[in-house]
Amino acid sequence: MDPTFIGIIGISVFLVLMFLNMPIGFAMALTGFAGFCLIRGLSAGLSMVGLVSYSEATEYIMSAVPIFVFMGYLSAHGELTKSAFSVANKIIGHFRGGLAMSAVMGSAAFGAVCGDHIATAATMVPVSLPELRRYKYDDAFSLGCISAGGNLGFLIPPSIGFIVYAILTEESIGSLFMAGILPGVLLAILFIITISILCRINPKLGPAGPKATWMERLKSFKDIWGILILFLLVMGGLYLGLFTTTESASVGALGAFILGLMNRKLNWSRFAKALSGTGQTTAMLFVLIIGAMIFSRFMTISGIPIKLANVITGLALNKYFILSIILLFYVLTGFFMDIIAVMMITVPIFYPVIQGLGFDLVWFGLLVMITMLIGSITPPMGILVFIVSGMVKEVPMYEIFKGALPFAAAMLLLLIILVIFPQIGLLLPDLILPYR
Repeated sequence: MDPTFIGIIGISVFLVLMFLNMPIGFAMALTGFAGFCLIRGLSAGLSMVGLVSYSEATEYIMSAVPIFVFMGYLSAHGELTKSAFSVANKIIGHFRGGLAMSAVMGSAAFGAVCGDHIATAATMVPVSLPELRRYKYDDAFSLGCISAGGNLGFLIPPSIGFIVYAILTEESIGSLFMAGILPGVLLAILFIITISILCRINPKLGPAGPKATWMERLKSFKDIWGILILFLLVMGGLYLGLFTTTESASVGALGAFILGLMNRKLNWSRFAKALSGTGQTTAMLFVLIIGAMIFSRFMTISGIPIKLANVITGLALNKYFILSIILLFYVLTGFFMDIIAVMMITVPIFYPVIQGLGFDLVWFGLLVMITMLIGSITPPMGILVFIVSGMVKEVPMYEIFKGALPFAAAMLLLLIILVIFPQIGLLLPDLILPYR
């Protein structure tokens, strides 16, 4: 049987298994193993599964994944976010929508020590929502803002998403981390502009809060020194060559642990919850990564990625038109599936296509991340809205989706800006890592 035909059947079987609610990691592993066996034989299939599982689980770069996850959980349970929100509130809380802007800035600060969008959004709900409600902010607007702000946790490094993309494509994690900094800051600014516009159109969405004195503002900065030091240790040490990625994660986790103890928020109960959450998240990620690599081996020997790349690059179409089609596919897929899962399935297929078109693959990774993050706050399967809604059950989910949609438009604008001006994402990688 023709390997390409087997590959097409394999993709169809995988989609059926996925829609039957089989865990995506297991669906990819099962389909990949069966397809590999049909093409190369049972013995080769068994050997491939054993080698891939062992090599992926023991690869050095994989050791950074659970440590960065642990760092995020320690930061969350050590309540490092509260201080960032408090400082932002004292600086801009007296503007219309100022508390909502503070929530965005708090999300950006927490994202710089977390690496996960779900953890960022879930952490910001109890931190910022009581204050937003105290000053009569509209619930749908507030929760939509918090949901959107969670995306900053996946874009501003360190990011689990960029680590997974690096594992799938063998691109430099350092380059990907650097590529996320300026777009992450720009997205935070776009969110703040969005809040300002919405509150000018309808002042009832976000009334102005009390104005802090300059002395109160200056004193508040002492509360965020820990986050600043932690970010500088993790990212500065990585880019100065003082630490490897795994060592950088370890320093960050230790720093988050010490900061949690110093502010007296991290006790044995919360530490145990951080360990438990890290174990569950890491197990899920490892199953996804190993399943994706097994599926990727099947796709490689089927020849589908190379044939697809040859067909697309051979078309007499503008390469930016082809890129737009791929990004539209990611936007639509992000409406229905988890970000990590979509990357696992599609990046091995589209990677050769983008390479053949001559685009920068670090830049493409950044675009992929943003397109799928749009889906995390839009119906029908916006995961961040689901998380926030589960924490605030009295607000209908459709109201939160309505509140989040303007921020999805801001993310779409960021995507367009980065396509037109790729230098925004590539400036820091090219400047600091010219050898990449």
